[in-house]
Parts: sequence; C-alpha cells; structure tokens
Amino acid sequence: MKNSSTQAPAINLGRGLTLKSPVLLASGTVSYGEELSRLTDLSAIGGLVTKAISLEPRTGNPPRRIAETPCGMVNAIGLANVGIERFIADKVPFLRTLDTSIIVNIAGRSIDDYLEVVSRLDAVPGLDAYEINLSCPNVKGECMIMGVSPDATREIVTELRAITSRHLMIKLTPNVTSISSIALAAEAAGADSLSLINTVVGMAVDWKKRRPLLTNVTGGLSGPAIKPIALAKVWEVYNAVSIPVVGMGGIASFDDAMEFLVTGASAIQIGTMNFVQPDIGEKVAAAIEKFFSTPGAPTPQEFKGSLVTG
Repeated sequence: MKNSSTQAPAINLGRGLTLKSPVLLASGTVSYGEELSRLTDLSAIGGLVTKAISLEPRTGNPPRRIAETPCGMVNAIGLANVGIERFIADKVPFLRTLDTSIIVNIAGRSIDDYLEVVSRLDAVPGLDAYEINLSCPNVKGECMIMGVSPDATREIVTELRAITSRHLMIKLTPNVTSISSIALAAEAAGADSLSLINTVVGMAVDWKKRRPLLTNVTGGLSGPAIKPIALAKVWEVYNAVSIPVVGMGGIASFDDAMEFLVTGASAIQIGTMNFVQPDIGEKVAAAIEKFFSTPGAPTPQEFKGSLVTG
C-alpha cells in the first residue's frame, strides 16, 4: 500500500498486503486504472486489480466478444493485453501514482510463463501483490487446465512461492467439482489469499439466426446472476482454509458486499458493475466505512464469517 493515512476499516491480508478498505476493483473491468481515474476517486478504495498481464502481448479472441444477458453479461475477451514489457514501461508509471494498493493479475500459457512474468515484476517497485489467474473460462487449453486440478495448482503455486516474497492471491474458478480441494492445494503450496469466484461458463444465442452471440461460442458469465453461486463457493472455501478469502461475483451494491463479508470474505472485488456505474467502488467503500464506524458496530474481523446457519 502506498504511503497514506489509513481509513477504517483497514484489512490485513497478510504478507505485506494491507488494504485501506475491503473494496477492490476486479481484473478485466478497469483496464489499468487510467481511464477509470477520470470518473472516480481510486484513493477511496482498497485497491485495484489490473487487467491480466501475460508474457507476450495478446490480441485476444476475435469479436464479438461481449454480450449482455439477463442480470449480467458473457464475455470471451481472451486475455487481450499489452504484454509484460509494455505493462512495465507504459502502465506501471501511472499505477505508481495511485494512492491505493496495486495488485497485478497474471495469466500464462505455461508455468514457465507465470514464473517469467513474476520474476520480471519482482524487480519493479510500487506493486503490492499478484493475483494469479488459474481460472479463465474463455481461453482454451491454458490457465483453465491448471485451475481445475489440485495437483497442477499445488505445483504452480509452489514454484511461484519460491521466487517471490510478494503477496500471492490465487484466483479460483467455480467450474470444478470441488473448489475447496483446489483452495486447500493452493494454501498448502504457499498462497497468501484466495480470490473467488471467476466467471461461470455460459453462452448466449440468437435463436432467430441460429447463431451464438459470441464468436468464441461460450464465454464467462458475470454480473448479479452469479452472486448466489459465488456466495456458496466463498462459504465453502472460507470453512476449508485458514488464509483470507476475497469474494467476488455479482456485487452491485453495499448490501451485496456485506453479504460476502458475513459469509466469510475478508475483502471483496467489484467487477461487472464498474461498466454500469464507474464510481460503484467508491460508493460501496464509503458505505462499508460508515457501517463499521458506527458506535456499537462489530469490527470487520468480528463480522467476517459470522453467518448464523443453525
């Protein structure tokens, strides 16, 4: 976190990552922050998770890559990004000016790709953590393979842990039989926190044309439609691991955010709603701060996971 006064409630996710607010903006929805900074005060939130960065630049999937659905959207962007060299040269200087935590989302085609990206970024000051994307549902044959296997997850996290002392946040997919087994493998290998859920595999069609709306056919479903799934997965993982959980999936309001916190998340990420309301993160962060600063309110630690199920 940059040098600044800490607003309550500060959230310590371990290994040097302390957020001034439990509100983060999710990868893929805010690019590298520069455009959004003209529309909202990024210093009012806990942190920004950058668009995924890969070793080489990527053009992504051919359009059409986004389609609106009831209560959400499906996307198959395909991890389009500027690549590690341009990210360091062109994007990091702006990110360093932000008075909030900077978490870099990282994707790759192989373990070696992830290791190379992290190795290069480790030499770059001003970055606070890495979110390791093992769970992209719209890139065939790449990170999705690692994200659905406990053994593959354990292997890549072990190797990453060996080369960096920065905070490792592992992003998990809901498109598995047992998300807790993946979470436990990541924890055992040295993950500092877990973020979940990534998008759910989905599709949209034009029945009149008998065609899918996305060129990729399927994509990742996000938005309010997936919130019940996300809450269930956060609850499952929170009860399985001892490291912090960062919840996301369909958060569109203060109430949504509080649902994730009471279910077990230490912090939350807002994604799709950034397209609809660019200052949503700032507003939710202010509402959470107001709640926890009210006399008699529980602390964030007391509130986290306090869901009564019996």
